[in-house]
Amino acid sequence: MTITVADLQAGLPNADAAALFDSLPGVGVDDVLGQWRGSEAPTGHPLDGFLAVSGWYGKRFDDADHVHPLLFGTPGSLFPVNPGAMPLQTLVKFGDRLPRPRIPGVGVGFALTRTRRHRARLRRVEYRGVVSTSMVYDQLPIIDHFRALDQNTLFGAMDVRGSTEPYYFLLERDW
Repeated sequence: MTITVADLQAGLPNADAAALFDSLPGVGVDDVLGQWRGSEAPTGHPLDGFLAVSGWYGKRFDDADHVHPLLFGTPGSLFPVNPGAMPLQTLVKFGDRLPRPRIPGVGVGFALTRTRRHRARLRRVEYRGVVSTSMVYDQLPIIDHFRALDQNTLFGAMDVRGSTEPYYFLLERDW
């Protein structure tokens, strides 16, 4: 059975997402360089739904030491945001109890945390038995691990300190 991006975006149980992630090959640093549009792969994680309502666009990997982990906005007017300004630990702890309405103007609010500085790095890390490229945040206890769903799609597992399960997401290559 082939799993598509649409299947993952529709959601699946956490155990199925983990099994799929574990079955996929690792990627090298050069394989992930460029700009990627992100989307969620809902599994029941407390963070499910927050990226969609926040206006998150994706990530940009300029090279191994220069990564913009959070891009917001729309094509033509994208801007990187400082992830250190995000209340991530609160969302992990209480996220499953918070509503998920589309928040008008939230992208404008994130514009206040705009940054020009790169806020993450890429490193080869072993995770769940496979060595692959992972993104290490500079300011937060988070590592995003990547596996290849296909040549232009990455399946990501966000490993957040304090969360018992990873948060799964997708990245589709822009350039």
